[in-house]
Amino acid sequence: MSKEIIDAMKKEMDKSLQSLQRDFVKVRTGRASTALVDHVHVDYYGSNVPMNQVANLSTPDARTIQIVPWEPGMIGPIEKAILAANIGLTPQSDGKVIRINMPALTEERRKEMVKTVKKMGEETKVAIRNHRRDANEGVKKAEKDGLSQDEAKKTMADVQKVTDDKVAEADKLVATKEKEIMTV
Repeated sequence: MSKEIIDAMKKEMDKSLQSLQRDFVKVRTGRASTALVDHVHVDYYGSNVPMNQVANLSTPDARTIQIVPWEPGMIGPIEKAILAANIGLTPQSDGKVIRINMPALTEERRKEMVKTVKKMGEETKVAIRNHRRDANEGVKKAEKDGLSQDEAKKTMADVQKVTDDKVAEADKLVATKEKEIMTV
């Protein structure tokens, strides 16, 4: 019973950490990354579809994202979608290819991004602690249903150990992203 509670909690905590990693991909670091525009949806003949379903995305160099639409008529809608996404990037088109030049980040902007990253990390740690609370409630319920008091205490100690490990993992992810942002 206690192993099931801990396994379920680990699974949920891992989901929270994966979500944090996905969110970090969207944070600009001064380097071009197609992930910055992956989540942008384009109006494609009345349907809202992700950018990577209407164009080929690539990064020819560290400061440029290149978007080659599969249909020439999609250049306008793609440009509009990028501007509407409000991600702070301006597309430039030559009629066949859209290029997005990544401006160099100022020190002030880098510090703002670090604050954002730390906030994301803190939200993830709160989610991890919520999973811990749910697991502890599960242990208390199991104790009422017949789990021994010693087993319940041991399980709660294991829950706390796993929580500490996952919080440390979240801190490590934040520190890595912070270093990446602050590197010029």
